[in-house]
Amino acid sequence: MEQQGVKGMIGYYLDLAWRSLARNKVLTALMVLAIGLGIGACITTLTVLRLLSGDPVPTRSGQLFYPQIMPDTRSSTEPEGEFTYIDATQLLQAHRANRQTIVVSARLKVFGPQPGAHPMSLSTVATTTDFFPMFAVPFTYGNGWHQADDDARARVAVISSALNDKLFAGADSVGKHIRLDRWDFRIVGVLDHWRPAPRFYDLYGQGAFAGGDDVFIPFATSRDLAELGIAGNSLDCWGQLTDQVHLENQPCVWLQYWVELDTPAKVSAYRHYLVNYSQQQKALGRFHFKGQPLTALSSLMQWLEKNQVVPSDVRLQTWVAFGFLLVCLLNTVGLLLSKFMRRAGEIGVRRALGASRRTVFAQLLVEASVIGAAGGVFGWLLSLAGLWAIRQTPAPYATLAHLDLPMFLGTFALAIVASLMAGLLPAWRACQVAPALQLKSN
Repeated sequence: MEQQGVKGMIGYYLDLAWRSLARNKVLTALMVLAIGLGIGACITTLTVLRLLSGDPVPTRSGQLFYPQIMPDTRSSTEPEGEFTYIDATQLLQAHRANRQTIVVSARLKVFGPQPGAHPMSLSTVATTTDFFPMFAVPFTYGNGWHQADDDARARVAVISSALNDKLFAGADSVGKHIRLDRWDFRIVGVLDHWRPAPRFYDLYGQGAFAGGDDVFIPFATSRDLAELGIAGNSLDCWGQLTDQVHLENQPCVWLQYWVELDTPAKVSAYRHYLVNYSQQQKALGRFHFKGQPLTALSSLMQWLEKNQVVPSDVRLQTWVAFGFLLVCLLNTVGLLLSKFMRRAGEIGVRRALGASRRTVFAQLLVEASVIGAAGGVFGWLLSLAGLWAIRQTPAPYATLAHLDLPMFLGTFALAIVASLMAGLLPAWRACQVAPALQLKSN
């Protein structure tokens, strides 16, 4: 019975709000417009900020770390972001982490199995078997290759669901072949839809918000077939190159390296290992530094922050949007105050007939929330238009700018909360109306 009474009271308040708003359609439209403009700007920029700053592996990010060392003689206060072939493979073979993987990528010519198939330029990642379980990569068919495939330098590949749809109409293609340049690779797995944003595992290669990768092959195999051209897009050398194709012994950093560490003790131990490794390489004459070696071990989210994955202009745009929302709310406060004070006579009569200030205050806030809900609808439409406009720009993250369910719900939550905040002062002022004075003046 009590719940029915509450529902009836809310329904009554909504009916009063609708009648009141319908009396002055122009004023109501102005308030909905003000809130909608502010909400649209905020949700558009918040969606982009959430996209750029989100956790790409929320179930495992706390266990993923990116090591750094400084192998060359260049003066710097920050160790290198990438690794030479020698250092990456030595760290990999040491097995000092739960899992570890090398990552490098490039765009290669990929041919389908059909005779005379035209080549496609696709993003291809050369990596190691631990890549897939480390980064919680989902599979539709098959799985990643095994350590034995890495050791045997097998010509095996994992392909994306998009490429599988294009070449095999979405059917199970495990065991079939594709061709990379001049070499055939046997498919051992097909990914489910997987496009982490940002593309954290290869920030220096294709970019943080590049399109999804379509082919994954063993790193060791890619070195056997060095003519494939997987040498990294960010090749950085500090000495004279004697071979620009076979980079195994060249003074260049071009590989990215990740480790999985599941306890704080292992994190601490790995930090010490990086220092000891650097000192060992200095003793061998490979590293040149004075004092303590320059090393670092960053968690996934720290690595993204260190590389400034979120552009500063996006953060600035978000603050500007909230400033614009504040201006819109101030305008709404003025309009609500004008609207509520015009009804001083009506409020005074209700008070004289027994309505409490609390009741009147609640009814006016319900009216403000109705305005907020309508503003939320308008703001949602504006945010869809804003995100569509972003998708038309050349920004690398443009294609990812879509409104998901949490942001859709957040649109209306923000609109109603904002309208309630805007309605507090006008509702409180309206409740201070003295019934006797209003009755006397009437």
